[in-house]
Amino acid sequence: MKIKLDENLPFRLVEILSQLEHETDTIPQEGLKGCNDAQIWEATQRAGYFLITQDLDFSNIHRFMPGTHHGLLPYVFAIQAERPF
Repeated sequence: MKIKLDENLPFRLVEILSQLEHETDTIPQEGLKGCNDAQIWEATQRAGYFLITQDLDFSNIHRFMPGTHHGLLPYVFAIQAERPF
């Protein structure tokens, strides 16, 4: 699978996904760092990549309807705070 990681994800994921035999690169590697969402989306789709991002602007299911693109995973890292007992 061709996967593009947004600039808000750790670069170490490239190595992890590559070891799983995915063709993986990042927004910064493609020279798109700092570009707006529309530019990132267009470049990702034009190249046929599945986009993984933490940008919640991409979580709008009406704008990014499943089956109309090469794939999208808006990913939110949950940080669980320790709770005193």
